[in-house]
Amino acid sequence: MLEEFDPATIEDERLRQVVISLMNLVEQLSAKVAQQAEEIQRLRDENHRLKGEQGKPKILPNANVTPSLSSEKERRVSKAHHKRNKQAQIKIDRVEIMEVHKQPLPADVQFKGYEDVIVQDVVFQTETIQFRKEKYYSPGQKRTYLADLPASYHGQFGPNVRAWVLTLYYADGMSEPKILDFLQTVGLSMSAGQLSDLLIKGQEPFHAERAAVVKAGLTSSPWQHLDSTGTRVNGQNEQCHILCNPLYTAYCTLPGKDRMSLLRVLQAGVDPVFEVNTLAW
Repeated sequence: MLEEFDPATIEDERLRQVVISLMNLVEQLSAKVAQQAEEIQRLRDENHRLKGEQGKPKILPNANVTPSLSSEKERRVSKAHHKRNKQAQIKIDRVEIMEVHKQPLPADVQFKGYEDVIVQDVVFQTETIQFRKEKYYSPGQKRTYLADLPASYHGQFGPNVRAWVLTLYYADGMSEPKILDFLQTVGLSMSAGQLSDLLIKGQEPFHAERAAVVKAGLTSSPWQHLDSTGTRVNGQNEQCHILCNPLYTAYCTLPGKDRMSLLRVLQAGVDPVFEVNTLAW
């Protein structure tokens, strides 16, 4: 509004001078306020930086400015939108041909190929396997020879059941009763105790894999980062140690965070072995 106002239109000379002086003063104060606001923001950013925080982000203007359209015809014409075909990435498991009932068709009908419709579905079902292991007996050696099960099969449940249980519990956060209810709904015969055993017993391969990850991680970089945070284990205060670099992350929960605990973390959780030599003495 002030930009459109012209003080020259004021007929009274004294009043015109007063208005001009006030307008100059407002302009000077506005410029000073903007300068002070910029200085205050700079000091705030510096204060945040000293505290380890981030300052106000610098948002750059858009580089690609949409050109103005000069005519109504140009505004109505929209650019072609190329939508990616998501169905092209879906793996087809089986194909079924649906036939048209021939009786209502006219005599001059012509076959024009097929129209594809892709439908996704999920099938949850049990697969109970009865392994019949060959058994031989040697009277001379008094020894029985029994065929072995496949490498991934041991116990009463197959590898797919064990993988589902571990995924649902640790990755998806489902409780044991809900997992048990899900498996029993599918038709699997399992008790709560058997489900608990799948979660806490026979996990030596995972511990060995974790130790191998730590060993490879320690040799992957000339530096390591180690931090710890308090956590509750069975109602007791313990420490969750995080050992990492940009290539890996390993977690180890121990009762404390003293020097011996940190050495155990570097040994993938096992007790360190010390050598008594001259340097140790």
